[in-house]
Amino acid sequence: MKPGRGEAAPFLLLLLLLLLLLLLLLLHPPPRLLQSGSQAAAASGRSRCSWEAPPGPRAAAGMGMPLAAPGLLLLLAGTAGICRAFFSLPLRVSHPAAPGGSPPAPVVLRPGSGSRQQDPLGGADGLALASDPGGTLNFLAMVENLQGDSGRGYYLEMLIGTPPQALNILVDTGSSNFAVAGVPDPDVTSYFNTKLSSTYKSQGIDVTVKYSQGSWAGVLGTDVITIPKGIYGSYTVNIATILESENFFLPGVKWHGILGLAYDALAKPSSSVETFFDSLVRQAKIPNIFSLQMCGAGLPVSGSGTNGGSLVLGGIEPNLYKGDIWYTPIKEEWYYQVEILKLEVGGQNLELDCREYNADKAIVDSGTTLLRLPQKVFNAVVQAIARTSLIQEFSSGFWTGSQLACWDKTERPWSLFPKLSIYLRDENSSRSFRISILPQLYIQPILGIGENLQCYRFGISSSMNALVIGATVMEGFYVIFDRAQKRVGFAVSPCAEVDGSPVSEIEGPFTTADVASNCVSSVSFHEPVLWIASYALMSLCGIILLVLIILLLIPPRCQHRYTDNDVVNDESSLVRHRWK
Repeated sequence: MKPGRGEAAPFLLLLLLLLLLLLLLLLHPPPRLLQSGSQAAAASGRSRCSWEAPPGPRAAAGMGMPLAAPGLLLLLAGTAGICRAFFSLPLRVSHPAAPGGSPPAPVVLRPGSGSRQQDPLGGADGLALASDPGGTLNFLAMVENLQGDSGRGYYLEMLIGTPPQALNILVDTGSSNFAVAGVPDPDVTSYFNTKLSSTYKSQGIDVTVKYSQGSWAGVLGTDVITIPKGIYGSYTVNIATILESENFFLPGVKWHGILGLAYDALAKPSSSVETFFDSLVRQAKIPNIFSLQMCGAGLPVSGSGTNGGSLVLGGIEPNLYKGDIWYTPIKEEWYYQVEILKLEVGGQNLELDCREYNADKAIVDSGTTLLRLPQKVFNAVVQAIARTSLIQEFSSGFWTGSQLACWDKTERPWSLFPKLSIYLRDENSSRSFRISILPQLYIQPILGIGENLQCYRFGISSSMNALVIGATVMEGFYVIFDRAQKRVGFAVSPCAEVDGSPVSEIEGPFTTADVASNCVSSVSFHEPVLWIASYALMSLCGIILLVLIILLLIPPRCQHRYTDNDVVNDESSLVRHRWK
């Protein structure tokens, strides 16, 4: 039966609401997808889309939302029954009240302009070298402020809360959340007790981060931190207290939390949460740059944890490198994504399409222990190493990581293996440079295996969806994360030596005439493709609804009068045939 005029009124109202909704959506671009953070072993599958904002009274529209946002929310609620689409609205986190005498609380939400943050010191390049020890920055005081090893990561001592509680924090350039153990855990020796800190402020927002290996869940809050061997002063930062975890804290680790130093695009529960390093740049007025040295070359990957390293916040310390610094552009500001042009084993090019090395991304990640390669690249590297090494037969379990290779302790097996080189695009796109690691970095000794034998593991593994330059490679270099200039720099590290000989090299420039002009896929998998699909489906749903309403409102040109012959009853042939 066709609805009458009075019955059509709700549909007309719904139509108007839907049209207004579509107009608002066209005027307001979709917010960026939330990306998940790092992984430790963490490898490349860190990226994960989150589509629903966590429930709670603090959930609201993000920065950059026009004044019509309340109306948009009402329209979403009004149309949910007709066409349902899932949205993730950035969280607005109220600013905590600053305690008396403490540093200002962090701005958890960022300005809505979306522009890249400029160097707070006004410098064009954001570069800072060793500075006055009496100022905020004293890079010499940051030298040797890390401990750890490539097998379990490098960590920094940090004082959290009032009075301060000392914790060791894993340095991870592949994630963006600062999180610490908030309850006792059998695999950690200490945790942050929020009840004992007078400056801790809970935001009441649940946070969950899943890595390729392990995950944790906790609550977002703020508190005061001090880095004994870092920049001077105390600063208030966002901190997640880990209440539950799975395969995150592992037996034998000596760290109690994780310091994510990547971009806010990876921060959870949304990119509106100001990251640790962004807070330091804003509050301490330091340049938007940090550098990292990890000194574990040739040392056991699961040793006593006394290997050294340095995290320099705010600049570059000249004593931590030798030779020139070679820079490669950051392709995208989420992970520290770079562009790899080719790989060589023993000086021989693998002859793969350069896009294979960057599928779907190539990143620099201190939280990943190994050099991780996409499966096709990994297979080619293993075949090349096996072909060029002096070992005729080798167990496949060694390459896959399921077996160790052992030699007499008096022998040095590194001479049996070739050098591995990675070519990176230079800032001048027509040039490239290569970073090379000797076998001492990727044939890694393991402690406590046998009395007369020294056993080694293969420091390269396969990855499902990314190339990750992890600790295996980073231990050979002083790595500069120049966020102000959107570039990553590499220089030879003086501590990358075994028996007095360097185990890493940097050479260049080389021409890029033999590679494609762009080795990074034009389709970025972390772009909001699903957002676009969501809006497209909503628009299609609206069009279909509009057509249906129009069809319902159009008066019939003729009216069919039903007769007894039109009625389908139990005597009809259809029913008889169906039920016989």
